[in-house]
Amino acid sequence: MERRYAPTMRCAPQYLLRHSKAVISENTMRTTFIKTPVTLAVACAIALGVFSATAIAQPRDINEKALLLDTRGAPVMSGSLCWHTGYGPAPLWTAGCHAERAVPVAQYVAPVAAPAPTPAPVVVAAAVPLPVYEKVAFDANVLFDSNKSMLRAADRDTLDAFVSKMSGLESQSVMAIGYADRMGTDASNQILSEKRVGAVKSYLVSKGVPADKIKTSAWGETRPGTAAAECKDANNAKNVACMQPDRHVFVEISGARLVK
Repeated sequence: MERRYAPTMRCAPQYLLRHSKAVISENTMRTTFIKTPVTLAVACAIALGVFSATAIAQPRDINEKALLLDTRGAPVMSGSLCWHTGYGPAPLWTAGCHAERAVPVAQYVAPVAAPAPTPAPVVVAAAVPLPVYEKVAFDANVLFDSNKSMLRAADRDTLDAFVSKMSGLESQSVMAIGYADRMGTDASNQILSEKRVGAVKSYLVSKGVPADKIKTSAWGETRPGTAAAECKDANNAKNVACMQPDRHVFVEISGARLVK
């Protein structure tokens, strides 16, 4: 059988010491639980201060909030005061924790119209001078032998000079009129005047003058250039020479030429 021995005097002091500590601990716990609510609040405040001091010493999370919030997300308040956690800067304004303040109303600022783009400079080309034309008209008189319609050498020279003047003319129009003297019958003189103007036109066409630009007519002996009193002799050499101006073809041209 196991034997139990009563404590000896040698062990009594240690036993008494342990017993005293147990009694003191029990009394302390009883004292703690019978504290008034005010004492409990003070203890909580002290504990919160210690917790805050510990939190300040630790690295702060930038996501922490300055106000202590409950499970609903509302600030924890003591009376009219809000509890702070000690994290982060003090909040600028929180509903219920700060007095109401007027919200500034943004002033309307009329938009500033952008300046109109500067138009590109207009380059004005120098005005091209308009062409200037002058009206030109000249004529030639081609003479014929009596009762003949063939061109003489001198007549061809006259027509060559006439054609050379036509160079550079625009809107040109040529008019050729044939005549005859009073010797012979009216019918024969009419035919003779037509042949003479026909010979002149053919020569001008051969020199490059368009045929459709040449207008012709024949008057026979009806429009003589001499008076009857001037050439009243018989049909002799003197009278033939006297009526030479009546045997001719008058050529005239009109047009416009660019002024140089």
